[in-house]
Amino acid sequence: METVTLRAPDISCDHCVRTIKKAISELPGVRKVDASAATKVVQVTYDPAQLTRDRIETTLADEGYPVAK
Repeated sequence: METVTLRAPDISCDHCVRTIKKAISELPGVRKVDASAATKVVQVTYDPAQLTRDRIETTLADEGYPVAK
């Protein structure tokens, strides 16, 4: 398992958090998703044999929450 912490500055409310958690949790290999509107951070624990960081970042961007580089 790996854990990645991503900054997504467009997270602004609980609805955003719920949207992110739903979208990321549906990806293969995801074990845990935490998101915070207060810190604008998404933390994902996942199996790197099933999922890449790029796929997580792409999913966030597709949902409207691009990751800050």
